[in-house]
Amino acid sequence: MFKFIQNIFPDKKKDIEPAFQPPPQKPKIPDGIRVYVIGDIHGRLDLLTVIHERIATEVNQLPTECKKIIVYLGDYVDRGDNSAGVVDLLINNPVAGCEAIHLKGNHESEMDDFITKPVPNHLWTRCGGNETVLSYGVKVKAQVDAKARTLELRDKLVEAIPKSHRKFYDNLKLNYEIGDYFMVHAGVRPQIPLASQKPADMLWIRDLFLSYKGQHPKFIVHGHTMIDKPITLPNRIGIDTGAYQTGKLTCLILEKDDVRFFIT
Repeated sequence: MFKFIQNIFPDKKKDIEPAFQPPPQKPKIPDGIRVYVIGDIHGRLDLLTVIHERIATEVNQLPTECKKIIVYLGDYVDRGDNSAGVVDLLINNPVAGCEAIHLKGNHESEMDDFITKPVPNHLWTRCGGNETVLSYGVKVKAQVDAKARTLELRDKLVEAIPKSHRKFYDNLKLNYEIGDYFMVHAGVRPQIPLASQKPADMLWIRDLFLSYKGQHPKFIVHGHTMIDKPITLPNRIGIDTGAYQTGKLTCLILEKDDVRFFIT
């Protein structure tokens, strides 16, 4: 069921000259804490359930004084067939004994944008949003008037989303810091202090962040960019293994300076 891996992959993209290069060090989290980080789920309730069961098994074997944290990197919705079920599980059936940190992904951001500004052929509906709509039981009859159909879709979706789910979406965080780690959905803009990062970059950035080989103020853990296997580089770890398409949902485990993974 699970695959255990820890590989380092070379980055063949062109270097971006770093502003400064602090001495390399092995990142750590504080003693007495174990952190689980889960990549992009995209409506795969089945895979999330398996990951939760595995975490629960490990947590039950840990000393009670050990603090357990689960960080979710966002993109709970879209593309997979049970986005509503994923959010419902996170709200109503979290892993016992663990603090849960829910970060925001670009797909949650786009869903919110569609609800606020419904326009025909919105990016959200073209990038997996229709699967989320169906997971909430929303159906709209075909209409010649695309604008009227879009407004009806938005109105029915707002009505169908439970208040607890709306609160969940509204309370998503953009990042989480612990020890030497900075966790975020997409990444960060190089050479910019972490406290000054823009939401758009933390939700969407790709090439500029992925190709940067300099050190960031903290070690970055991210999802957003789909890869075959978790990637470990000197300045970041990427764990979006395309769960909705591949059936591989990745969980990163951090404890002191130890790094390991398990994958459905």
